[in-house]
Amino acid sequence: MTRGKTTSPATTDKAPARGWVSFVGTGPGDPDLLTVRAVDLLRQADVVVTESPDHEPLVRGVLGLPAPAPEADAETEPVGPVFVDGGFGEDGQPLTHAARAKVVVKHGKKARVVRLMVGDPFLYASGPEEALACAKAEVGFEVVPGVSSVAAVPAYAGIPLTTKDHRELTVVTAHDKVDWSQYADDRTLVVLSGVNMAGDIAKALIAAGRSPQTPAALTRVGTTTEQTTLTSTLEDLAADLRAARMAPPAVLVIGKVVDLRQTLSWFETKPLFGWRVLVPRTKDQAGPLVARLRGFGAVPDEVPTISVEPPRNPLQMDKAVRGLVEGRYEWIAFTSVNAVKAVREKFEEYGLDARAFSGLKIAAVGDKTAAAIAAWGLRADLVPSGEQSAAGLLADWPEYDDVLDPINRVFLPRADIATETLVAGLIDLGWEVDDVTAYRTVRAAPPPAPTRDAIKTGKFDAVVFTSSSTVRNLVGIAGKPHPSTIIAVIGPATAKTAEEHGLRVDVLAPKPDVDELVEALADFGSARRAAMVEAGEPVTRPSERKPAGRRKTGSR
Repeated sequence: MTRGKTTSPATTDKAPARGWVSFVGTGPGDPDLLTVRAVDLLRQADVVVTESPDHEPLVRGVLGLPAPAPEADAETEPVGPVFVDGGFGEDGQPLTHAARAKVVVKHGKKARVVRLMVGDPFLYASGPEEALACAKAEVGFEVVPGVSSVAAVPAYAGIPLTTKDHRELTVVTAHDKVDWSQYADDRTLVVLSGVNMAGDIAKALIAAGRSPQTPAALTRVGTTTEQTTLTSTLEDLAADLRAARMAPPAVLVIGKVVDLRQTLSWFETKPLFGWRVLVPRTKDQAGPLVARLRGFGAVPDEVPTISVEPPRNPLQMDKAVRGLVEGRYEWIAFTSVNAVKAVREKFEEYGLDARAFSGLKIAAVGDKTAAAIAAWGLRADLVPSGEQSAAGLLADWPEYDDVLDPINRVFLPRADIATETLVAGLIDLGWEVDDVTAYRTVRAAPPPAPTRDAIKTGKFDAVVFTSSSTVRNLVGIAGKPHPSTIIAVIGPATAKTAEEHGLRVDVLAPKPDVDELVEALADFGSARRAAMVEAGEPVTRPSERKPAGRRKTGSR
């Protein structure tokens, strides 16, 4: 159990003398199914009572909180709400509904509590019992509905529970006292907790008069990227389940609506569904890339290979910033988001703000860098109209004109390993350049042994390289990816570096842009899937096919 205060500004709005309990549904697994109200309450919570082991990581991810510090690290001040395990007691035994309600009431009497529940608090959950306990103890409470697995899991499997031709729906929780003979008609059945009884349920329904050819589908861990769906009939369900070795949690749907899955399956057919994708880059830059990959159904695994650190000698940067304030430069050229960050941190160190840029022209190498400049309250005067790179920036950069330009000097803050292309090009255009090391990129520590093993043995389906340095550093700290792993790179320079390290490039982004890179990988995955379907082969991930090797043949 970790303790601390929530750092959200929303905490200033919560000051009730007494406690309060919010029963919040988290849905069946996909964190994106949390409601806006749920996220807002989590930001304000003093205590979060969890129900599943996944709940604390989910909350930390939603609120941007760091992982809990080791218990022995007494010097580290915990951040975020207190997390209380509502599933198990201190003795490690599962809590009963009554015991769980006591935990909720105890904290609810003196703090703002968010009680997280899988699915919906008032649908096949212990929410009603716990809310009654709060009412009895005169603890105020509210209910924030969540997406129930009853509807969400079939929807993610591409199975509509009702259509214009099938309007009757019954939800049943399986147990040995259910009279299945009352469900012999053609209504749609949604069966919860029925994995281990599915064969017996099918047999009972057939005995009651349902057609043995009635379609049935069992979806396991629905709404997550591990989701799998088995489609069968009542007659074959038991045998198919034994062959597939399906295990809980799963939702069983029985009825003619299951046939629509063949056309409406949308989640499991995403281009990168279930692909484990390695993202080797700096941790603070991985967010947009990871989000895009998840949107295509991938499971991103971030492995920092580069650490961004201040320059060894800060005097050069100090001198350049003073020169900027004193009006020594006509232009400042930012070639990366990290360069913007480095200059901004130096400004904050000196107590300066964006007003110091008055009269200075600003160039950005691309849209992402321009956005980082805009977040500072500034506007880039020059962004490449074509290729977003140093070459593209040079193509649009004006020549120095001693009549129009009062000053002929450019401030270029950049990485210690940056190429000389921009410097040489600006000099050719008549400008003098102060080429300043604003930050260093150094190799990060090796990833954990299981990750290194996964890289070498082909457990990753793809790896996305966003720079030549990520290629060099990944190979240096973890070894070369397995030949079965799909290699995707952001541009020609990165492709060349990958090939120099013995890797065959499978995907090359049409433009040096993260979004374009992910789109290109998704297109590759989509074409690969389509080819398997057309050939009548089962759709597998690259990690599920292990060729003996693959020779380097260049990018394609």
